Amino acid sequence: MLVVTIDLVPGGFEPMRRTIASMRIANISDLADISDYRVETVETSNPLIGTPERTAQCVIQGHARAQSVWALLARASEEITNLVTTGESRD
Repeated sequence: MLVVTIDLVPGGFEPMRRTIASMRIANISDLADISDYRVETVETSNPLIGTPERTAQCVIQGHARAQSVWALLARASEEITNLVTTGESRD
């Protein structure tokens, strides 16, 4: 499983660091060369712009494991971004 944590560090001031989002990416196809992944995300509320906490989940299908981890992260991020902007969650 990959776990991605997004921390905000206002002005680079470490004592103010706080986590604003996280993503879990789990292989659900027994580590096959072409794998499927379950993606779950949580994003904290943002009182500055009035957005509530958001959660989303989806399944990435047919990802070639030989690619860089960044390719999987990009694919997961794109899918979650699409879901969050439409207010959906896809399994």
